[in-house]
Amino acid sequence: MVEEVISQLMSGKEASVYVVSSGGNICCAKVYKEIDQRSFKQAVAYREGRKVRDSRRARAMSKGSKFGRDEQEKIWQETEIDSLYALSAAGVRVPKPYGCFDGVLLMELVTDNEGLVAPRLNDVNLTRGQALRDHDIIIKNVTRMLCAGIIHGDLSEFNVLVDHLGPVIIDLPQAVDASANNNAKWMLERDVNNMTNYYGQFAPELIGTEYAKEMWALYETGNLKPNTELAGIYIDDGEDPDVDALMAEINAVMEEAKLRKERRLEAEADQE
Repeated sequence: MVEEVISQLMSGKEASVYVVSSGGNICCAKVYKEIDQRSFKQAVAYREGRKVRDSRRARAMSKGSKFGRDEQEKIWQETEIDSLYALSAAGVRVPKPYGCFDGVLLMELVTDNEGLVAPRLNDVNLTRGQALRDHDIIIKNVTRMLCAGIIHGDLSEFNVLVDHLGPVIIDLPQAVDASANNNAKWMLERDVNNMTNYYGQFAPELIGTEYAKEMWALYETGNLKPNTELAGIYIDDGEDPDVDALMAEINAVMEEAKLRKERRLEAEADQE
């Protein structure tokens, strides 16, 4: 499928990404690393609720055998490609997928208005107006994702590209099933709050909004639609707090802060 490797875009802990020629077109190739080279933390929380139809595969995964680990890695990859297809169909701004072959995911190369590789959000300076516009685009896309039953699970300024139309969401191997994963609610809140806090650096009025809580409340009652207009306001109904969920969220925030620091250092190293 790959006729020529033109250049390497980046190399991370989970995968390396290249600009390639395929079928006469320029696209993007994401090459997943072997499972023993990957280090994505808290993988168990993300795997919860993922369906494994093959009983042999499920037994091997539960035993932790080499075959089981290999199969788990395949499911990790399949989750990303399945999510890309589902979200593309739902109108979410993600790279268009072309297929996954032997651990290599081929997809659309996202470019800016000059045809160059689109930068990551953390490398872009925004005006207040751009921040408000792009935050609105992100919220609408996360809403469409949730309506499609998918939560990114690791959304931040490092997993968003910016083209001439605004933000494009990338990196979905850890995507979770919103209805089958007990961690879905706080993962959604973390995703949305990450983005709100980032854009809030340029548009301070975004800080303190409650889009995630508003979104989830509508989702739980079946009232969230792809075109639902959110206000960023949520009024607590006074119920007792879920202590276990609160502790999970606190631990997740601490882990996220550590991961964000590692990614920032990686990004700085890439630039050097």
